[in-house]
Amino acid sequence: MGKNNAIVITSIIAGVVLIIALLALSTFNSVVPSSKNSVTVQGSSTIKAMPDLVSVYITIKTNGTTSAEATSENTKIYDKLVEEMVIAGFNKNDLKTESFSVYEHTYWDYKEKKSKTEGYIANHYIRVELTSDNMNKVSKVVDAAVKAKTEISYINFELSPESQKRYKAQALKEASEDATIKAESIASGFNKKVGKLLSVETSDFGYSPWNVYASRNTDGVYMEEMAKEATQSATTIQPGEEKISASVYATFQIK
Repeated sequence: MGKNNAIVITSIIAGVVLIIALLALSTFNSVVPSSKNSVTVQGSSTIKAMPDLVSVYITIKTNGTTSAEATSENTKIYDKLVEEMVIAGFNKNDLKTESFSVYEHTYWDYKEKKSKTEGYIANHYIRVELTSDNMNKVSKVVDAAVKAKTEISYINFELSPESQKRYKAQALKEASEDATIKAESIASGFNKKVGKLLSVETSDFGYSPWNVYASRNTDGVYMEEMAKEATQSATTIQPGEEKISASVYATFQIK
């Protein structure tokens, strides 16, 4: 008798579980519509942005028989750069270190057809950031870099972090609006209406700095004519509106 009761209880439990599962599946299907009743569209936007920064990137490259020697030589040039920048009216804090590295100098010996290591190289990458209304100071930065015997790697027009946030929000908002309009147009063509938004994916905000000067120097030997070219590029090319973009992929219910 006890065995029969156990079988009955087990059967009841199994039945209840099955009913709950069927009810859950029914509820899920009513909340999440079939993919057959949805449409996926890409919304895109392109807006114009005005750069509010100009950045000058400076490189100090030195060699030494040891890492300490390469670093010491690099520090001497950096100190000279700081001195020249202060004379030009800047503050030491205006020089921002992007990166500093010391590594073995490895090269390929074509005569012996093998890789060789000789001494060390120290690289110090520095950035000087100016607001776009201080464009006239770029030439002073370049002059200080030349006097300190460093290299101007490149000069960019850029967006400040605050501007990037503002333009990104605007671009993504307009891309989302474009996606909604496309979905509504497609639904209307089939005598349907757009329902709930089911999912959204975004691509990266399409922004990168606008380069106005890049060094053509490849052998590590700095040339003064390049400094003149850098100054001319930065002072004759004025910042203007540039295009940036954003896109979203949205899936809507169609009813």
